[in-house]
Amino acid sequence: MLVKKAVTSEGINDTIARRWSCRAFNINKPVPRESIISICEAGRWAPSCRGDEPWRFIVWDLYRDREAYLKAFACLDEWNQRWVKNAPVIIGVFADTKFRRGNGNRWGQFDTGAAAMNMYLQAVDCGLMAHPMGGFDEEKIKIAFAIPGQFTPMAMIAAGYQASPEIIDDDGQRKSETAERKRQPLGSCFFDSQWGNGIS
Repeated sequence: MLVKKAVTSEGINDTIARRWSCRAFNINKPVPRESIISICEAGRWAPSCRGDEPWRFIVWDLYRDREAYLKAFACLDEWNQRWVKNAPVIIGVFADTKFRRGNGNRWGQFDTGAAAMNMYLQAVDCGLMAHPMGGFDEEKIKIAFAIPGQFTPMAMIAAGYQASPEIIDDDGQRKSETAERKRQPLGSCFFDSQWGNGIS
């Protein structure tokens, strides 16, 4: 298993440090149902504005419903299909644009992202990897799975057990898999007291 732990200026939670978006998955190793439910439970306990829980997730498990999985896989763009073909689970992420009472919810996408992050971290805790993607056909997935109009497709997540990078066919994607993880300097995005004043 390839470990790419985050290099940080101060210590952070170990699960967060170990989470990264791998592309090498083991298609031959099914994800136990209890792990899938655990990941969903982690998403369920995310914070949300007014406690509205605007997120919706669809789990497509190759080993539980192959037909539905392949229908979801077909919604991915070609770039992602090249490596997701080795992931036994795909999860669709959808954000409600309205509160349950009917008025617009401008925080729905923010809250749905928080729920998804909980799920990525829980996947790591279960010994799995989870890789979110924006490369998919939104209209196709809405039609294929009869997604209600007020829900915005936000992402698709590939999940499963990690495999060797050698399983990746695309040379560029394989190189990216083994490359060092990088982030902008902390003070580029996190400010102290005023905009642009990098925290240190």
